[in-house]
Amino acid sequence: MIITLIFMLAVMITIGRWLYLNDLTTKSWAVEGIENMPRAEIKLPKSKLGLFVFITVITGLFSLLISAYYMRMGFGDWAALPDPPILWLNTAIIILSSAAFQWAQISARQLNMRRARIGLSLAGLFAVLFLAGQLLAWRQMTELGYFAASNPANAFFYLITALHGLHLIGGLFAWARTGGKLLRGNDTSKIRASLDMCTVYWHFLLLVWVALFSLLLAT
Repeated sequence: MIITLIFMLAVMITIGRWLYLNDLTTKSWAVEGIENMPRAEIKLPKSKLGLFVFITVITGLFSLLISAYYMRMGFGDWAALPDPPILWLNTAIIILSSAAFQWAQISARQLNMRRARIGLSLAGLFAVLFLAGQLLAWRQMTELGYFAASNPANAFFYLITALHGLHLIGGLFAWARTGGKLLRGNDTSKIRASLDMCTVYWHFLLLVWVALFSLLLAT
């Protein structure tokens, strides 16, 4: 339970700092008379607020899942299953995907849209590879006889990886929309905003996966 609370707190602090500090630091040099502007007038964009709420809900979902995992382990029918080695490779791949998003975001802020397109393309490629790797991990487990109905530990493994994968697939829709804006040459500010949102969400998914993978390794 303590690990769950620490995970929730870390996610909320990280995302909260980005949502608010990013607004305070973006284009501060372009605002005239900023010293006269009341701080209370600084508002959080609706898109960022929506992302924050969505991430909060997902954090609660996975936190409850982690708590249920620990509680279910106390029953006598729990039999830990081996972690497929490919999960290590998948972890490295999702780190690369998150790093590619970060590179695309930085490139867009520097108005280098060519590098932003490359970074975004790499981010999507690594994301698809991660999903393929997770499916391969499922295949390896089933070939070894670890079916979801065989043991509660097996069921949790498939549930955890499936839920995370579904949220990543959802993120790919946002990735595709952002890629479309880049290809069409939309307004730079809109492209940057979309990249910011995608990057934060991908960093969040990386954090969630690291927490889940650590949970599987620890048990």
